[in-house]
This record gives sequence, structure tokens and C-alpha cells, in this order.
Amino acid sequence: MKKVLYLCSALFILSAWNILDTPKRRFVDVAGIDSTIKPGDNFFRFVNGRWYDTVKIADDQSGVGSYSFLNIPQKQLLQTILDSVSKTKNTMGSIDQKVGDFYASGMDTITINKRGYQPVAPILARINAINSVPSLMKFVADEAKTGNSSIIGFSISPDNKNSGINIAHAYQSGTGLPEKGYYFKIDSSTLHAQQAYKKYISTLFQLTGSIPAASTRNAAICYNLEKQIAESHKSNIELRDIKANYNKIAISSLRKTQANIGWAALLANLGAKTDYIDMAQPAYYNKLNALLRSVPINDWKTYLKANTLINYAATLSKPFVNASFEFRKVLSGQATQKSRRQIITDDVDNYLGQALGQLYVKRYFNEDAKKRVLVLVNNLQKSFENRINHLDWMSDSTKQKAKEKLYSITKKLGYPDKWRNYDRVQINRNRYFENVLSLNQNDYQVQLAKLNKPVDKTEWGTTPSTVTAYYNPSFNEVVFPAGILQFPYFDFSADDAINYGGIGMVIGHEMTHAFDDQGAQFDKDGNVKNWWTKEDYEKFKAKTSQVVNLYSSFTVLDTVHVKGPLTLGENTADNGGIAIAYDAFKMTEQGKGSVKIDGFTPDQRFFLSIARIWRVKTRDAFLRTYVNTNPHSPAMWRVNGPLMNFDPFYKAFNVNEGDKNYKREDQRIKIW
Repeated sequence: MKKVLYLCSALFILSAWNILDTPKRRFVDVAGIDSTIKPGDNFFRFVNGRWYDTVKIADDQSGVGSYSFLNIPQKQLLQTILDSVSKTKNTMGSIDQKVGDFYASGMDTITINKRGYQPVAPILARINAINSVPSLMKFVADEAKTGNSSIIGFSISPDNKNSGINIAHAYQSGTGLPEKGYYFKIDSSTLHAQQAYKKYISTLFQLTGSIPAASTRNAAICYNLEKQIAESHKSNIELRDIKANYNKIAISSLRKTQANIGWAALLANLGAKTDYIDMAQPAYYNKLNALLRSVPINDWKTYLKANTLINYAATLSKPFVNASFEFRKVLSGQATQKSRRQIITDDVDNYLGQALGQLYVKRYFNEDAKKRVLVLVNNLQKSFENRINHLDWMSDSTKQKAKEKLYSITKKLGYPDKWRNYDRVQINRNRYFENVLSLNQNDYQVQLAKLNKPVDKTEWGTTPSTVTAYYNPSFNEVVFPAGILQFPYFDFSADDAINYGGIGMVIGHEMTHAFDDQGAQFDKDGNVKNWWTKEDYEKFKAKTSQVVNLYSSFTVLDTVHVKGPLTLGENTADNGGIAIAYDAFKMTEQGKGSVKIDGFTPDQRFFLSIARIWRVKTRDAFLRTYVNTNPHSPAMWRVNGPLMNFDPFYKAFNVNEGDKNYKREDQRIKIW
């Protein structure tokens, strides 16, 4: 489990328009509306029905729309930058050179294919040389520093109870399937994923020279060991328990309880000088300690080889890339692979994100967007304060603390004030694999340098070109990168109803994360500390349990339901985000008026915009995986769920008893 960070990375755009190019267009897709569906029956389908029934999902995608899928125009902008800088002779050491040469090295498939698995051969040789548990753990530590993580999940981030200092954290790790349940469920889709995973591991061994029979045995050894590891894992729902996943332990106390892991030596090999560590999931490390003693060393070596090949498959020759895709398409439903340009563009964004972000902002970002969105953020903050003041379930003392936290939120828009430095990174135009290792090593050293140091709250947790938004409770901040400040979320030429229903809803969503079931446990300074009265917190928990029950009732596919406990935080934020954005919209001139545009009232356009930003269609395989692993509800329920609880929506679209999504007023859930 990583530090809680509400990355709403599902906010991808499919509009071909950039904010710098804003010709007049209709912001409500009238042609996409299905007027045969009543708004009160299914508002998502009412707004998006015709689009949904006619749009085709590309073979190299698992879905289409403005949700968690490839933002083709956005990626094309990045590809245009990369095509340019990779074909230009740039000054050695410059951002352009590093970004351009890294992209070129990834596009050089002739060299990559010619090398086969030679880049990982030295790593496999080091695994062969392991002859004891201490030497195994030294290998694990050495490889973690180059991005080849396995049985130790290690990171540096703020202390939950002292958010001004970065400390060492250890998280559960060691498995290759999406989450714990994939090793134990016996439904047909899970069994299919298990078999595909075993076949994938077997194929990787065959590609490195093992005969089929030996490869199958190796895959079984690896899978069975992972299944034992998974027994100790917490589920995704259990990982949401903030307090249960914080366990600060002195290293000295682990010498006896987890002697086989050898924490003192492990941390020394990791270069981490610390007397204590936050062991988020102790049960995992207790199990690992026992397995290091009971599992034969040769089985561990087989496991480490499989783990290494899985970690690096995408950076090796085409047979390895193909094997990786054959497994992952079982989880995504994707029919064909993305183009090499798409894949390497994503790699550059992942590995050199702030370098590429500088080039993106310089070419495409409109600084005026930053100013205008800041106005929206401030308006929503005022709207949220007003809603807190009028809560009928919260005492005045808790309201005061809530408002103090609200106005302590840091707002980050567009891009960092201080860019990350990549001066120590060496990029070789002809060595893609080595470039990945160099970037991983640099990332590790950058993180390691933070250990036991004050937290730099100017840092960003995403890249400027990424179409996303997030709330970070340890920093008590909301972040809106340049990538999201464009249509359909935001547009200079759009009326307020569209912008408040778009980026306004997203802003309100992120602010509400400061007060969802997890965020509410952090104070205004980012520490896990109670600021509630006992009575108020009990009322709050009762209201959140209503959210869990409502969303658990939503059917996604046949017998598959939304996981209410897993999605509680995001669902709370969706419900709060719409309410806060609506109140802020009603402060505008358009919100106070009744002038129709395209035949719709201001309120109707606000709600139409909300349904538009979650427009998406996915493959069933992807949706099954999504429901099992993602803390967000699927798109349809991100629209219909909050709206069935929101009184102004009923009035705007004349929703009445008898409509499928109608809820009596006393049954509508209202938290923030």
C-alpha cells in the first residue's frame, strides 16, 4: 500500500481541442442524447446513450471516452514534441537531449530486438549465484535500487503522525496478480486470469532458454509461492484503514521477530539509515520471514527470476513484449497492442515526466487558464464553507475545525514552481534498457535523499501533462495539472454551467477528499489526528455507511456489483463535489438566471456537463478488473449515484416517484 494519495487518474480527455485553440463549438452534445430514456431513469444513458450505442472501442484500447483511457489528442501533443526533439541535435545534458534520446532509444526496436534478453542476463546470473537467505536479501535490496522490486515494498514519504518529516515505509509486496483475491477466487474469469498468468511466466522462462516442461514447473513454483505470500496480504478494502496500516516499529525490535529478513543489513544495503520504519502490513513481513526459512532457496531463485523477467519484459525484445501483452489483455479485454509510439510516449512521461512536462507547458499551456481556474477553486472553497456552516448534523466546534482545514488546503495549478532536476541522469540514444535502469536508479536516490529530512510540500505527485487531479492528505493539498485544464473539463469559451459542471465538479471532488472517511482522519497539517467530537464522528460514520450500502447495490455486470467499502472515499467525493460545485455555480450570473442555451436551462447544462465528463464505454474484461481493484465506481454510477441524492437535479429534470433512480427525499444521502 502506497501513501494515501487520491489520484483521480481516470480523468482523461478525448476532445481534439486544446485550450489554445477554442473556436466556437457546442458544449452540449445534443446528438449524443438519447431522448427515449428518462433523465430520472438513467441520466448517464440519457446524456450519453446515442454516443454509447454507436461508438467503437479501438482494438488497441480497453475502452473509449473521457475517463481512464488513452487521451489520443493529448498523447498526440506529447508525441509531436517527442518526434521533434528526438530528430534534433540537442545540447548534451539538456532537457531536450534527455527526453529526445530516451524516446529514440525506446523507438529503436531493431537494436532492442537484436539484443533479445541479453540486458537481463547479468541479473539472472546473479540470481544463480545466490546460495543463502542473506545473499538472497542482498540481491533483493540491490535490485530494489534499480527499480526491480520484489518481496520488499520500500518507500520514503511523510510520517502519518508527524507530516513534516519523511520516514521509511515498508508495504506488502511480492505478487504479480492485481490483488489478493485473484489467487483464491474460483469464478471463471478469475480462473482464466490465473491460467493466463501461469502461462505468461512459463513463456518468459522459455524465451530465456528453458525447455517447455521445465518452464511449466518453474511457473508452478513461482505461482504457488506467490499464493502463499498472498495469504498474508490485506485486501484492497482493508488497505483503506488508515490507522491499521500505520505501525511504526524500531529496527532493533525486528532482530528477533523477523531475523530471516535481517532488517539492519537490508536497510544498510538499501542505503537507508534509520532506527525505525513504518511497517504498514506487519502480517506480510511475518509471513515473509517464515517463508524465507521454509521455502527452499532454489524455489526462491526461480521466483526471483520470474519476477525480474516480469518487471523488465516491456523493455526487452518483441517476444517478451508480446508475452506481457497476451497476459494483460486477459485483464483489460484489449484486442491488439498499442503502437510503439504510444507505448514509448507513456514511458517518457513516466520516467522523465517533469522534463517532458516543461516542454509541454512551454508549447501548449495557456497561463490565463491557471488564473481563471484559481477563481473557480476559490469560489468552491467559499461554497464548501457555506455548506459546512449549514450542516444539521455537525456541532459548531467541529465545524470550526473543518473550516480551518478547508482554508489550510494548498492549491497547486498547472505545473510546479520548482522543476525536478535530472542532471545526474545519463541517457544513451542506443541503450533503452540501460536508460530505464539509470532513470530508476536516479528516482531511488532522489527518494532516498529525503529520508529523515523535512517534507518539501512544493513537490508534485504527478506530471504537468497528465490529465488528472488529486488530493494528498499528508500535504493537505489539491493539485490540478495543466493537462486537465482543457475541454471537456474546462474551456475559456464555455459558459459557467459547463465549467462548473466540469472542472468545478472535479475541484469539489478533490476538496471533499479532505473530508471523506480517510481524509477526515487527517488534521489541517496533514497528521493523523482526531479533530472531531465523538458524537459528530459517529454521525459521520453513520452517513458514510449509507454511501457504502447504496453503491454496493449497483450492478455492473451480471452478478458483479460495485464494491461499496472499496469505493467509499471516491463516492463520498463525487457526492460532495457535485453539491459544492452546484452551490458555487449558483453564485454566478448565469447560475442566478434562467436563460436557455441549446434549449437547456443553466441548471440543466450544469448537470449535462457532469454526465459528459464521465462519458465512457469499456470492454467487459476491463470492467471486471476495474471493479475488483479500482477505488472509483464505474462511470455510470459516478453520474447516477450522486444525482439520485441531489435535490436540485430532481427539480432541473422533473424527476418524480416512479422513475427508476428516484429516491424519497428522506432517503437521499447528504454528508457535505
